[in-house]
Amino acid sequence: MAAKEASGGEGLGPGGDKPVTYYRLSEVAKRNSAKEIWLVIHGRVYDITRFLNEHPGGEEVLLEQAGADASESFEDVGHSLDAREMLKQYYIGDVHPSDLKTESGKKEPSKSDACQSCWSYWIFPIIGAVLLGFLYRYFTSESRSS
Repeated sequence: MAAKEASGGEGLGPGGDKPVTYYRLSEVAKRNSAKEIWLVIHGRVYDITRFLNEHPGGEEVLLEQAGADASESFEDVGHSLDAREMLKQYYIGDVHPSDLKTESGKKEPSKSDACQSCWSYWIFPIIGAVLLGFLYRYFTSESRSS
């Protein structure tokens, strides 16, 4: 069952005007047909039933993700800022905090946790390029001196 909670700014929805309704993932999973489609994107629950026929990618794409966490698929497509803004009108609540755990029992990483590992995406290629540069100079200078 859905549970309403309001505790300061933390318990308010995206507009900041209404208390957040929390939904269990099991409840979201039941909403997976063309008659009622709910999705979870980044811990927020959206009822996109009204949007089904309007989706530019077709309704099949949404039906594949119905009743599940579609965060990865949503990001993989690279939705525009307009699409993200439009998503707000379908917001109905958040995933219950106790359901925000992975199978391993660890909590889902937050954006700040994810950014702590972002440095590895650019630092390793830079270090590799510098090392290759030194190796190239070393071997080319050695062949000239011979």
